[in-house]
Amino acid sequence: MKTYIIRRLIQGLLVLILVSLMIFIAMRMLPGDPVLIYISQEDMQTFTDDDLMKLRKQFGLDKPLLVQYVHWVAGLFKGDFGKSMHYDMQVSYLVAKRLPITIHLGILASILSILFGTFSGVVSALRRGKHVDTFVTLFANLGITVPVFWLAIVMIYFFGLKLGWLPVFGYTWPFDDFWMSTKQAIMPVICLAIVPLSGTARQTRSSMLEVINQDYIRTAWAKGLPERDVVFRHAIKNGLIPVVTLIGFNVRYIFGGSVLIETVFNIPGMGRLLVDAVFSQDYGIVQIGTLIIAGVVVITNLLVDLSYGWLDPRVRYN
Repeated sequence: MKTYIIRRLIQGLLVLILVSLMIFIAMRMLPGDPVLIYISQEDMQTFTDDDLMKLRKQFGLDKPLLVQYVHWVAGLFKGDFGKSMHYDMQVSYLVAKRLPITIHLGILASILSILFGTFSGVVSALRRGKHVDTFVTLFANLGITVPVFWLAIVMIYFFGLKLGWLPVFGYTWPFDDFWMSTKQAIMPVICLAIVPLSGTARQTRSSMLEVINQDYIRTAWAKGLPERDVVFRHAIKNGLIPVVTLIGFNVRYIFGGSVLIETVFNIPGMGRLLVDAVFSQDYGIVQIGTLIIAGVVVITNLLVDLSYGWLDPRVRYN
């Protein structure tokens, strides 16, 4: 087990290095000069070539690409992510301020999609052909195909503007005002969770239908075991193995999808920060934001692989 974890961590580190190199090069291949974007129209008329060179030197853009990359990676190990050209602040400060908001909404959406998706899928499989199965299947098929940005706009229109039940934008920390924070999080969390929840429900239903038709499950029913024992002790652990894989994809989708949802609901999280940084060619923010998303992917993959051993003792990490 230890050898397997160490090997996967090394592989994850290589993935992060490749991602950092690719995003570093891709950002510098974009057309336009970020220094010119940084300067206002009034300053552009008075700035000389020497002034532009000073600005490039200030942000480290006067050095060769390889040297810039090495300096940036070296700064990561020191906790120095560079300085934002657009906000004129340290990137580490912006990340520390925005990332917890994205994590908060992402965790809520993940919990909602995992719990309700798995529960509805299990119930649908156990009540196959019943009304509850029809409802869950219909909801899952609609939820997995609905455009998230359209759903967000519709919810804003009905629940925010027409009914006035929920605020349509903004974010409040639950420690400051729990009730307001809850109301502001309802629509973004639902939009983030709707597609993963629907996919989890569909996959859980399919996996459970396959498992409950196995001989050992029929034997458990024939022995007169209660439904709860048959489901939780015999069926659900084997049925959840493919579901766990899908959950790993869903977590990545949720944190990646925060870019769109935070923009629609005007939430000052990491996703909206990345959108603004892309348009302003703010290299430091885009690079560290992409690296964080890649880190979430690597960690999620590792946790999913390790969970296989708990769900199925036959799995060996050699």
